[in-house]
Amino acid sequence: MTLILFNKPYNVLSQFTDEGSGKRTLKDFIPVPGVYPAGRLDYDSEGLLVLTDDGPLQARISNPKHKVEKTYWAQVEGLPDAAALRTLASGVDLKDGRTRPGKASVIPEPDGLWPRDPPIRFRKSVPDSWIELTISEGRNRQVRRMTAAVGHPTLRLIRARIGDWKLGNLALGDWRNG
Repeated sequence: MTLILFNKPYNVLSQFTDEGSGKRTLKDFIPVPGVYPAGRLDYDSEGLLVLTDDGPLQARISNPKHKVEKTYWAQVEGLPDAAALRTLASGVDLKDGRTRPGKASVIPEPDGLWPRDPPIRFRKSVPDSWIELTISEGRNRQVRRMTAAVGHPTLRLIRARIGDWKLGNLALGDWRNG
């Protein structure tokens, strides 16, 4: 079995092929044949992506019925209060239903964070902060929709953990065997 941990940069597709859009894909970073992403990470999100050639493992990681926890660091507009954090943790009502309960807390900016290219928009009049959010689903743009629903839109999103696999000190655009 092959298992790869990859630190996906911003504006990279979580797939190996591109139908002529000119966007960067996994093939620009990972020269290992026969592996596929276990789940997705949005084009405009960064961080940990697990790739494997093991179909059952891929299904276990990506299928929400298995409830594999994923931890994200989200740089959000504003300073979430206790009520917003409680709502994020207890479940948020979205158009496609209520999210499962998870964990949410305000954190300092993560250590060793690489600069994003391009940088997030900065506004003097609107402070920003970081939250750590752990969920066991993987709906389309779920973390972004959750933070927006509690009044704190996501400016930057980094996945730090999938199950027992952690991003750790893996450099942006690098991969290692898991």
